[in-house]
Amino acid sequence: MWVLALDSATTACSVALWSDGEVRAHRFTVMARGQAEALMPMVKSAMDEAGVSFRDLDLLAVTVGPGAFTGLRIGLSAARGMALATGLPLVGVTTLEAVAHAVPPAERAGRTLLVVLDTKRTDVYAQLFSADLAPLGPATALLPDDLPDVVPPGPLVVAGDGVAMVSEVLAAAGSKVLRASVSGLPDAAHVARIAAARAPDGTSPPPAPLYLRPPDAQLPRQGGRVRRD
Repeated sequence: MWVLALDSATTACSVALWSDGEVRAHRFTVMARGQAEALMPMVKSAMDEAGVSFRDLDLLAVTVGPGAFTGLRIGLSAARGMALATGLPLVGVTTLEAVAHAVPPAERAGRTLLVVLDTKRTDVYAQLFSADLAPLGPATALLPDDLPDVVPPGPLVVAGDGVAMVSEVLAAAGSKVLRASVSGLPDAAHVARIAAARAPDGTSPPPAPLYLRPPDAQLPRQGGRVRRD
């Protein structure tokens, strides 16, 4: 089975082609903006390297958030367009589980895994996973100071680009914190692996964006300008 996976939901842009248990082509670039211009050329480059066309693909995958509104819509729009044009099934993967699956088993063993992503505001996106990557609760947006109230006792490994924002708070609350050795950003290589194990049965609805907080821009109630918080 060939899987094409995309991610542009945070501050990176990546593409991966997965087949027979391994990544066959991979592109990953850290970028705060510009994903709209970068994503499709990365897709073409990866497919050329792997020597495959859309006719060879069996499944598409994309991150659905949480993340930046613009980057998230770029990836979802591109993936939905490909699915519509090719008739291929499309699987959605959250950014938090993509980061969780990047953490090596040796670092997860005997520990609860906390994934935290920087929202570029005062809060973080967070989710807890067991050592075998089973979610221990829903994804949420909360302030770093509130994390000690939701993190279970015992050893903890923390991953994500929000690690620096929460490590001191957790340590001060008595948590034994290990920082994961992996990149803190979602990567399409892990999105592809997750999607391959989650191949839809043909009845799954199309993936929808996962928003954990309201947009910064809000329509006024009685006309006037759009308010930005």
